[in-house]
Amino acid sequence: MEMTGERRIQAPRQKVWDALNDPEALKAAIPGCESVERTAEDQFQARVAMRIGPMAAKFGGKVTLSNINPPQSYTITGEGNGGAMGFAKGGADVLLEEATENTTLLRYNVKAQVGGKMAQLGARLIDSTAKQMADQFFDRFASQLSAPAVAAAAAAAAAAPAGAVTGTGRTTVVSPPQGSGIAAPSGSGNAAPQVTDSAAASPEGPPPVVAVNEAGRSLSSLFAMIPRDPMGLPIVFWIGSAAMIVVLLLLFVIT
Repeated sequence: MEMTGERRIQAPRQKVWDALNDPEALKAAIPGCESVERTAEDQFQARVAMRIGPMAAKFGGKVTLSNINPPQSYTITGEGNGGAMGFAKGGADVLLEEATENTTLLRYNVKAQVGGKMAQLGARLIDSTAKQMADQFFDRFASQLSAPAVAAAAAAAAAAPAGAVTGTGRTTVVSPPQGSGIAAPSGSGNAAPQVTDSAAASPEGPPPVVAVNEAGRSLSSLFAMIPRDPMGLPIVFWIGSAAMIVVLLLLFVIT
């Protein structure tokens, strides 16, 4: 069995290298892993519970690192024994490339062989299981390294300046013009003043709302001045008469 691939991890290369050599980080990323222990500077011992098709077993094995070139590459070789289920042995070349300052491209090339009852399941089933476990490993591994970055971003958002105004999905900082006698926020320098479009910037509320309220009160006062029963007849009578006169005038003009 041979498998190659690459993964882009949102973390600096040194941080990815350290995690690949950290037993706790490996234990959290390997599917079904029960334990990972460092037995020497370049050796690990692990125990993993796994299932391939109808078979399930626990594998115990040793892994040795060679061709170590920190923080760029190394070679992994190892062998695991699953009892009656069979055995697996092989190796992998791992290469870390620095894509950007905070992004690492991890490339791997795995070569392995299996024996015993496990080999009777067929190469297609074994290959698909290995690929699935590799995907799970790298998904968990990448999430471990990206979680601190997400937490730092959330903390930075929570520590936004007190003068920031949020309300419509935007954040605007109001800086007073020069010579106004109002102290500018710390760190604003001599930047041009910015005007926020949020209604929360004025404690008295936006002027347009006040203007509308004044217009409504004026219109109510105007209606109050109209008598309810002009000349002893209801206002509805006068409105209907005016409408009838308009209709007659239109008919006269048309004819």
